[in-house]
Amino acid sequence: MHREAKPGTVYLAGAGPGAPDLLTLRAHALLQTADVILPDDLVSDEILDLASPSALIIPVGKRCGQPRITQVGIHALMLLHAGRGESVLRLKSGDPLIFGRANEEIEALRAAGIPFEIVPGITAAFAVAARLQASLTDRESASKLVLATAHHAAGKLDRVVWEGAFPASSTLVLYMPGRDFAGLTASLMASGIAPETPVAAVSKATTAEEQVVMTTLVELPHSEPGPAPLLLLIGLAIRVP
Repeated sequence: MHREAKPGTVYLAGAGPGAPDLLTLRAHALLQTADVILPDDLVSDEILDLASPSALIIPVGKRCGQPRITQVGIHALMLLHAGRGESVLRLKSGDPLIFGRANEEIEALRAAGIPFEIVPGITAAFAVAARLQASLTDRESASKLVLATAHHAAGKLDRVVWEGAFPASSTLVLYMPGRDFAGLTASLMASGIAPETPVAAVSKATTAEEQVVMTTLVELPHSEPGPAPLLLLIGLAIRVP
């Protein structure tokens, strides 16, 4: 299989949850052969160290609603370099199709007639589940898996994570939960999630700075989860011995 980056092509690729050895072989090969790399803030230095020494690396991260570059600016960089015949690796943490604004970039590339490929990566939810040795779809307690975020466009926090009754027998994985744990807890309990439901709060998953806090939904506001990037897993399936 041809894994090297092709001239004039943009690759929307997942860098996985943080650990370099959780990159896919495809993403690793693209890192070593791409002319231009546009990484998000959450892509670790250890992963970027795998890039070709000749690659031009332009960080394009947006954190906590304070972007260094606009989304339109990212589109412009992709189109500029691919239009010059360079191979472009747009490197996103986790999987590019999970809360990664990939659809906006796909639309921009299609409109400009730039060839592109999507390279999946390991999303943080699955890496955290493996770290906890907990199945997110345990057949005795969770027949559904819900991936959600507390943020929407422009980094705006939405306290209403789920409208109406939350599906029973589900595991909820909450990306970018913010730090208003009291408001978040109230919203989730109003949706019908029991106060004693187990919660795993995992900060900087799979990295040397990883922090894991096990608690319950009602006690979440009184716990001290680590810094962003933070992931919350909520449900009976993530009960850890």
